[in-house]
Parts: sequence; structure tokens; C-alpha cells
Amino acid sequence: MSTVTEQTAAATGVGWGGQNMVAPLRRVLVRVPAPPIPGTDISDFGYTHPVDPAQAEREHEAFRGLLAAAGADVIVSGPDDEGLLDAIFAYDPSLITDAGAVLLRPGKNVRLSEVGLAERDYAALGIPIVGRIDAPGTVEGGDTLWLDERTLAVGRGYRTNDDGVRQLRALLAPSGIEVLPVDLPHWRGPGECLHMMSLISPVADRLAVVYLPLMAVPFVEELQRREWSVIEVPDEEFETLGCNVLTLAPLHVLVCAGSPITRARLEAAGCRVDAYTGNEISHNRAGGPTCLTRPILRA
Repeated sequence: MSTVTEQTAAATGVGWGGQNMVAPLRRVLVRVPAPPIPGTDISDFGYTHPVDPAQAEREHEAFRGLLAAAGADVIVSGPDDEGLLDAIFAYDPSLITDAGAVLLRPGKNVRLSEVGLAERDYAALGIPIVGRIDAPGTVEGGDTLWLDERTLAVGRGYRTNDDGVRQLRALLAPSGIEVLPVDLPHWRGPGECLHMMSLISPVADRLAVVYLPLMAVPFVEELQRREWSVIEVPDEEFETLGCNVLTLAPLHVLVCAGSPITRARLEAAGCRVDAYTGNEISHNRAGGPTCLTRPILRA
């Protein structure tokens, strides 16, 4: 059973919100790595090799330390049930708005139970639930990106479907939030996860790290219309998670080690860059620092 670390939860209070991706990260939820079930077919998860639980725990502890050192209140949830290997990616089962949390519905069947984990955590933290995505709709957090406080871009792909986008638009409309659908590419098909956050990560106001070759033309044009600038990720660093960047504060970012060209370009753009070792928690599972966190409060 998943539980929020009691001491941290008590200190947290009920603060939540921040409909943006670059304001200082004040409060963030993470999930400690769940142990694998012996004999698990790792191909069901799409990992590159079987999980090393001890290494994953060491990397995750160091990752949490970097978040805390940046000034965030780190809410630690878990341990989760054996076999919930993707639950480490706390970003996907929910969306935080100023009004509270929206419970999403993953498009990957082995992740459906993670929504209940998020719901229990929010109950423990006193964060209201403003709605949920129901079947047959699917939305994963990795397909959601705040362009500004009133505009949420939502990637339409194999993990987020039309019905999910429709439901999300209806849930957010009372708060005055516009949902902007963005088509995602086929890439390698439904068996591998390609979220919108695999292609773009904001690092400051109207500045983002992007991998342009897989971006939809209408979305690139929308960013240009909004006068966004981009830091391009080279081809060779797309699959080393160069695009997946967690902003801790404007121009202060956390990246997974292994994309030196992208890091140099971030620094050249004026960013302070912190890096963590993520061979087990990120590279093996194809999920970067954004995936590993659920920002609760940015202010």
C-alpha cells in the first residue's frame, strides 16, 4: 500500500497550484521505486534490461536530495506494491491545477492502478479532486504542458485519446483553462512511450528545450506565434532524454546525465544545470526528471 511520508505530509499543509512549468518549485511529490516481481517479463514495460532494485533506490535517493537542495519540499510516497515499476513516474496519473487535482487515466493498462495511488496521496495531503478521466478516455500527464496559466497543450497520441482530451477540456473549462490539442507522431508505435514531454520542456518564460524533427508543424507555428524561443536537442541526444528537463526555477534546471551537448546548450542560454545519475530510474525506463516528479506547488 502506498503512503505519504507522515512527517513530510504534516509539514506540507494544503498548499498546491501553479498552472505553469517554470515558476520556482516549492512542493513536489515523488514515488520511491517499487520492487519487481521475480520473473517479471520486462518486455511488458518496455525497459532495456531487468531492474536493479538496489541501484534504483540509490539513484532515487540522490535524485530526491537534489530536489530538496533546490529548495523544494519533497513529499515521498510509497513504497508501492511489488511489480508497480512504472509508478515511479509520478507525473502521469494526475494533473495539478489551482483548483485541485484532476485524476487522469493512463493509456498503458499496467499503469491504471497508479491513479488510485495518486488519489490516496492527495487525500492525505488535503488536495481536492476536481474531476477524473473515465473510460474510454485516456490522458497521461506526460502529454500535458502549460503554455501559460490559462492554456494547457495536450498531446494526442497512443497514450492520450480524443475522448480523454474532450473530458479534460470539459473539466478545466469552469476554471477558464483552454485545452490546445497537439498531434503526436507515430515514432515507434504504441509499444513505446512517446509523450509530448518527450519532445519539449519549458525552462523559462517562453523558452523551451525541444526536439524539432518530431514536433507537429502547427504546434511549432503556435509556439512561434507566442514568441517562444527554443534550445534544440541534437539527434543523438533525443533518446538519452535530452528533451526531458525539469525546471526548478526560471533558468535553473535538473537533467539526467548523458546528454552533454544539450547541457552545454542550456548553459549557453544562461541556465544553471544540475544533473543526476539515472541509469536505472531514467535511461532503463525511458523517463527523465519531469516524469519522476509530480509538482504540487509552483510559486
